[in-house]
Amino acid sequence: MVVFDKPHALADVPMHYCPGCTHGIVHRLVAEVIDELGIEGKTIGIAPVGCSVMAYDYFNCDMIEAAHGRAPAVATGVKRSDPENHIVFTYQGDGDLASIGMAETVHAAARNENITVIFINNAIYGMTGGQMAPTSLPGQVTQTSPYGRDVSLCGYPIRVCEMLSQLEGPEYLERVTVNSVKAVKNAKKAIKKAFMNQVEGKGFSLVEVLSSCPTNWGLTPQKALKWIDEKMIPYYPLGVYKDRSAKEETK
Repeated sequence: MVVFDKPHALADVPMHYCPGCTHGIVHRLVAEVIDELGIEGKTIGIAPVGCSVMAYDYFNCDMIEAAHGRAPAVATGVKRSDPENHIVFTYQGDGDLASIGMAETVHAAARNENITVIFINNAIYGMTGGQMAPTSLPGQVTQTSPYGRDVSLCGYPIRVCEMLSQLEGPEYLERVTVNSVKAVKNAKKAIKKAFMNQVEGKGFSLVEVLSSCPTNWGLTPQKALKWIDEKMIPYYPLGVYKDRSAKEETK
């Protein structure tokens, strides 16, 4: 039997997430990276409003709860208060980051704030019952779009990485997923790079993680993972959307 040690930065408590939700996987990846970089004592996480509102219960580093959508603004204040001794990350869902918090996200990126953003995109409002989110796909059935998202009425989904990549400010933007072993490994690599960029003072890094929401999608956990492959990835292609360091190394 294979036994996996729990990262020290991950609290030894039961999580409240629904069966099949991939928040728990991403929490572990973040905690593993914090452990591997040896930064737990100086790391401060900013929790959002949404399904991961209680992220402060799941990490052993210091945590702050932000008002809905304001995590990047709070992170900016925390980081600037002691930039040499604070490693600051936000952990946000699509409703928090891409809806009410869009202004905070865009301007933190434009300023190239030296923070790390972990963005969970499950294409729906999870905590409040499954309403249509800014990232819900065209034709996607939700509680507020029972006949499918009509782009003529509601517009098109927001592709956050593509949008932010048009700004001069951001250091690093990548979209990953966690619906397979290989994908989880790639996601960890991206998350570690995003934290390393902050440690090295390079600036704003955002990792978007395509995640499952079996409960509100009305799917089994297994089918939800397939739905990511079949529906989400075609609309939200995986990959690096900006990496200033890579460009400099190429030059």
